[in-house]
Order: sequence, then structure tokens, then C-alpha cells
Amino acid sequence: MTATVISSFWASLTSHIWRRYFSGSFFFFYFLTVAGNMVIVLVSLKDPKLHIPMYFFLSNLSLVDLCFTSSCVPQMLINFWGPEKTISYIGCAIQLYVFLWLGATECVLLVVMSVDRYVAVCYPLQYTMIMHPKLCLQLAILAWGTGLAQSLIQSPATLQLPFCSHRMVDDVVCEVPALIQLSSTDTTYNEIQMSTASVILLVVPLIIILSSYGAIAKAVLRIKSTVGQKKAFGTCTSHLLVVSVFYGTVTGVYLQPKNHYAHEWGKFLTLFYTVVTPTLNPLIYTLRNKEVKGALIRLGRRTWDSQNN
Repeated sequence: MTATVISSFWASLTSHIWRRYFSGSFFFFYFLTVAGNMVIVLVSLKDPKLHIPMYFFLSNLSLVDLCFTSSCVPQMLINFWGPEKTISYIGCAIQLYVFLWLGATECVLLVVMSVDRYVAVCYPLQYTMIMHPKLCLQLAILAWGTGLAQSLIQSPATLQLPFCSHRMVDDVVCEVPALIQLSSTDTTYNEIQMSTASVILLVVPLIIILSSYGAIAKAVLRIKSTVGQKKAFGTCTSHLLVVSVFYGTVTGVYLQPKNHYAHEWGKFLTLFYTVVTPTLNPLIYTLRNKEVKGALIRLGRRTWDSQNN
């Protein structure tokens, strides 16, 4: 594996109609992802009413999604229309490093956001004291640092494997499960490493998230006011939807059994969480969040007034 990695998935899309359909769809989703996540980052920075922990972490999530999808979708679009459907070995290695870094960062960041919601609902009077700016910054650094550490540990171990001469990556991106399948030697150590990382970054965070929302549900049910219950649940619903979509697809790729059907299904799930999920996150938060919609309206008015003046 010295020069190029050929993706059999893209090579199989020989029909001109299918290429036009997929490339158009991917470009549309990518445009929505870039626009939606950039808007959330912008309003979180510009609007003083959003300078609270919840939107600080949301802007970090949007930045992760923006970089995550940009690490693979442009190459996908190139592979649709390129004559050889290839990616350089260096390009594949860079994609693997960035893909693992940002994917693991999002896993940890979603846990941090669930803990933030737990403190906001269960300890509302102490919320500002507990979730102070310094702690929020430390938690964000923890999420980004954990993702980077995971990438620096697992990526070299994967790239050091001796690969078969045909170099066919049967997947949509250069990720660990697809590259392990290329190896011509025993990959038991790499599979154990991947399984351990999956437990640490997928199973454990999911348990923490579910535990947090279990405690939130108990606290909300003790609220006597129906309006108060709806408000408390409303602040958590968007995050739960994002968690369900992200973890539901990622766990299907990294915790799937080893058989042909699971592998083919895994390619679809990879395509979903790299293309569709980053598009859904800003839509979920903006459509279901009055504060974000209000911030967008205020930003639009300020922009309109400044242009007119």
C-alpha cells in the first residue's frame, strides 16, 4: 500500500444516473452542513444571550461536525467523477487521523453536553456556579484532547499493518474497520484495540448519557408545574435526538458482528453519519430551540440594519 488506495465502493458506481444522483445529494447535504453549522457557531459567538455553557458546547459540536464532514465528503465528490476512484496513501492516512480525532471528540462532547443538562435541570440554583467558564473551557479541551489522543494511538497501529497488493478499500472512507480488512497478516491486536476503544468511547459515554437523562427525568417528574416540566424536557429533547442519531449509526459500524450483511450495512451507516448526521444536528437545534431561532432573527435584523445604514 504505497501509492494509492482504490475504493471498490465508488468504482462500483458506474452508472451515470447514479453518479449524478449521489453527487447531487451529497453536495446538497454538504452545503447544508457547512451553512447550518457555521450559522450556529456565528450566532453563539455574536449573540450575548447565548453566552452560556449550553451554547458554548453546542458551538463546539457544530465546529466538530463542520470539520468532520469536510474531512471526507469533498473526497467522496471527487471519487464520483474521477476516472480512477482513488485516494493517495498520504490522503488516506490524513483522513484516518482526522476522522478518528473528530469522531472520538464528538463522542466525548455529547457526554459533556448531557452532564451540562443534568446540572441545569437538577441543580438550577447552583448551575452558574458549577458550570463556570473555566470549567466549560476545561471540558471542551478534554473532549478535543481525548479525541486527538485516540487518533494518535489507533491510527499509527492501523497504518503500520502490511496491506494486500490490490489495495481495495471496500468502504466510503478510510476508517479502521475497512483498513484492517486489507491486511495480509494477523490483525487480532488491532481488532482488540478497536473493540477496547469502542467500549471506552461508545459504550461508556452512552451509559453516562442515559444515566444523566434518567436522573433528569426523575427531577422533572417532581416538578409540579406542567409548564415547568415542558420547559425542562424541551431543553433536553434536542440533545437526545442528536445522541440517538449519532450513537445509533456509529455503534452499528464499530460494534457490528463480522459477516457480509453487517459489513454492507456498515457501509450505509458510515455514509449516514458522515454525510447526513452533521446536517441534521443544526436543523434539530435550530428548529426546536426558541433561543437559537431568536438569535438568528436578531442577527438577521442587525445585518439588515447595518447594510441599510
